[in-house]
Amino acid sequence: MKSKPVYVEIAIDTDMDSLWRATQTPNLHEQWDLRFSSITYLPKKENDPQHFSYKRSLGFGQEIQGWGITVGSYDGKNGERTSSLHFGTDHTLSPIKEGRGYWKYIPKGNSITFLTQYDYDTNFGKFGRLLDRMLFRPLIGWGTALSFDVLKRWLEKEESPSTQYFRFFTTWFITFLICFIWLYHGLIPKIVFMHPDEISMVENLAPVSYENAYWIVFITGIIEVIFGVIWILYKNKRILFGLQLIVIPLLTLTAIIAQPSSLVHPFNPLTLNMSIILLSIIGFFLSNDLPTATTCKRKR
Repeated sequence: MKSKPVYVEIAIDTDMDSLWRATQTPNLHEQWDLRFSSITYLPKKENDPQHFSYKRSLGFGQEIQGWGITVGSYDGKNGERTSSLHFGTDHTLSPIKEGRGYWKYIPKGNSITFLTQYDYDTNFGKFGRLLDRMLFRPLIGWGTALSFDVLKRWLEKEESPSTQYFRFFTTWFITFLICFIWLYHGLIPKIVFMHPDEISMVENLAPVSYENAYWIVFITGIIEVIFGVIWILYKNKRILFGLQLIVIPLLTLTAIIAQPSSLVHPFNPLTLNMSIILLSIIGFFLSNDLPTATTCKRKR
């Protein structure tokens, strides 16, 4: 079964010339588009299509290099513009072999509907087609949509793409780290191994039996695991960071009251939770109005 082409559409409150310049000028295009690390136009003769080369850095000194041809752009009815593209790469690591697509610019009042549709052939035979359908095509579609939203915010709010991407990826790095912390502390010492210190802290806080303390620790572990999962699923990270800035100091104080001797232990509740509080403060400010792929239409 053939995969559907990648389609992404977004409305941008800007003028045609600004949007055209940001998408058709290589050193501007490469700033907001996650799919490219660099784009270089090659010398051309008059009336010939524009050839260019591109690179996508993979990290660890690896990069994919490819070629492209802008096969045509024209003004249509009502001031519409279209830019068509033919692209490909011979790099052995690239899941893309060769493809074609277009950008379309449709004026609508004070905004421009900016959309793209593209499709491509894959490398690695049947395995490559399966990998593309299950992983790479959804990923590159998401990357295109996120890039379009970064472009929108750049033109509408004048926040540079580099700043937007720094905030986006730093927020998600902190999110995954905090998610891991909650999952680990919920699963390992409370559910899987039931560490004696966890039970003794409950017994020190409240006059309950060992059995009741056991179940309190177990249920607390489940709550922490659920909260860790929420960090990945819930969209508004700023609310979670704000909530954590309230919860963590309370949990720190409770742990110290329950077991004051823990303050002399290595990696004790005070030092660990102060680190989480600092990460939460950073995340709270960075996560305000993050770019997101969800603002784009993904189907025609």
